Amino acid sequence: MRQQGVVAAAPRVVRVRTEVAAVAKTFDYSVPAAWGHDVQVGTRVRAPFHGRTVRGWVVDDDAGTPAGVDLLPLKSWLGWGPPPSLVELAEWAAWRWAGPASFFLRIASPDTIVRTLPAPPAPAEPGMLRTTEAPGSRGAAPSRPGDLDLAQAGVTVVRQPPLTDPIELVLSVVGDPGVRARAGSVLVLVPSSGWAERLTARLERRGCPTAGTWEHARAGWPVVVGNRAGAWAPVPRLAAVVVLDSHDAAYREESAPTYSAVDLLVERARREGAPCLLVSPVPPVALAARAVLRTVASTRLEERAGWPILERVDRRSADPRSGLFSEEFVRLARLVLGDAAARERGPLVCVYNRTGGARLLACRHCGELARCDRCGAAAAQQRGQEVLRCPRCDQTRPVVCAACGRLRMKTLRAGVSHLREELVALLGTDVGEVAGPRGSGVESPVPGTPVLIGTEAVLHRVRRAAAVAFLDIDLHLLAPRLSSTEDTLALFVRAARLVGARGTGAPWARMQAQTRVPDHPLLQAVALGEPTAVLAEEVAIRRASALPPFAALAVVSGALAPAYTESLRREVEAGPGDGLVVEGAPLSVAPIGDDRFLLRAGTHDPLCDVLARTPRPPGRGLRVEVDPVSL
Repeated sequence: MRQQGVVAAAPRVVRVRTEVAAVAKTFDYSVPAAWGHDVQVGTRVRAPFHGRTVRGWVVDDDAGTPAGVDLLPLKSWLGWGPPPSLVELAEWAAWRWAGPASFFLRIASPDTIVRTLPAPPAPAEPGMLRTTEAPGSRGAAPSRPGDLDLAQAGVTVVRQPPLTDPIELVLSVVGDPGVRARAGSVLVLVPSSGWAERLTARLERRGCPTAGTWEHARAGWPVVVGNRAGAWAPVPRLAAVVVLDSHDAAYREESAPTYSAVDLLVERARREGAPCLLVSPVPPVALAARAVLRTVASTRLEERAGWPILERVDRRSADPRSGLFSEEFVRLARLVLGDAAARERGPLVCVYNRTGGARLLACRHCGELARCDRCGAAAAQQRGQEVLRCPRCDQTRPVVCAACGRLRMKTLRAGVSHLREELVALLGTDVGEVAGPRGSGVESPVPGTPVLIGTEAVLHRVRRAAAVAFLDIDLHLLAPRLSSTEDTLALFVRAARLVGARGTGAPWARMQAQTRVPDHPLLQAVALGEPTAVLAEEVAIRRASALPPFAALAVVSGALAPAYTESLRREVEAGPGDGLVVEGAPLSVAPIGDDRFLLRAGTHDPLCDVLARTPRPPGRGLRVEVDPVSL
């Protein structure tokens, strides 16, 4: 019996999102009155769910008490989780890339239970930052490269040549008065975990406190360095964002949801009003459709000096008996093998891409490649068809050489292992083969031979090289992928860092590209150290063809794709607008293969809205890729 005049206190109610990815709903629970824990948005908890207990996150700490409903109490408190700003960002990312919010919250959460946070160190004073890494050498903070204004929020593209050391830029951002006034953390993203470890060690040696664990980042360490997952670093407040090599494909998640860490950080910086610096020798084409605050670039001479020499070898009239090894390549190999300084610098690295089913057709008479006259991609001839079709823009034309008018084509293809055996016989030296990770994810050690050959993975596995030779750059340059131009430029950026700057005086220090299109604009741009010209041309092509970033795409695939696509059609037709038009932006659905469908819209808003409000059929046979990476 309730005592007269005493009113029982209403239980505190919180809203929880569980780790069960298939359940998109949130649920209300009561917080036990006996708890002395700090429960706030982002706190990790364990809650009862359908006869069991599951982990989850508090997404609302003031949900109210539903009338006439007895709520189940939370089971246990699991410690610190991501800050409230990341909880909100996870909901946005779930809408933007059509994935469960729990997927992103798991990335932003610790692997173990964290119940206490360490006290963060004080940021280093600008005058205490070391300009060199020699022990005991201290001096003034490094000068800011270019004309950067970090006092205001917004996106700034910093174009630096590939051989520029980015640590000076990072230190200048850390010591910037406008950044320091925000009293937050500087988040630095790099493409790989190895790069993150090296950069962290260098910053520490220069007197810059850098987070080493999730707890450090959550406590608000002055600087946090990470790879793609580092975009979800749980810093309480952002002071600035720096993304090094923002063009790198490693920032894109290949498995669904196919989110982009660069796009995510741009949105995160916008929400928190922090400046965002996207640093790259070849800025991504996707930035062309974004409101960029400004672009800061090195001088023309500095940019040209930051690229090594590129030698273009024309293979159109090559003797077929020479295979893939031209006289120019043999000459370069002899220079490397016969020079002690070259051997000290590193091996001769040979790159040949045999993956992805790449096929090139060339005229049997003149050797000219079969290319699309609209977008420049390699055209292919499907089995049983008498036309050449462009896999990128779907244009067709007769099987006729555009250069000489002949009708016979030949297929160009080989394998890395076979080429390694040919190289051993040709050069009379040991040749090591470098491949990517095996199915188990374990990488084999890099052979210590004077010559290495492999797919593009070899550029990721080697730190220095005397020279880099692309045995057939056309496999990358003319690949029927939307991102072929950007991917090829990224390969040259990696190769440039292995070789070093031009003007060293060494006759072997260069990049070499064997090609049947030596006058291709991309090769000319790299040879001149002016990659922005070809990027501007790529932007113009995509704008005229209504391709990303001037359109939004998604690929739906799997056994359940036909049923889900039919639901999408009905949802679009029943939604606002007339037919396949949502809020004035056309949205279409088209088949592109067996159980694969392409969704296209003018912008991401109608596309993501339709994907978010269309229920998915039960089962695991469905994959949704927003901004597909393999198209």
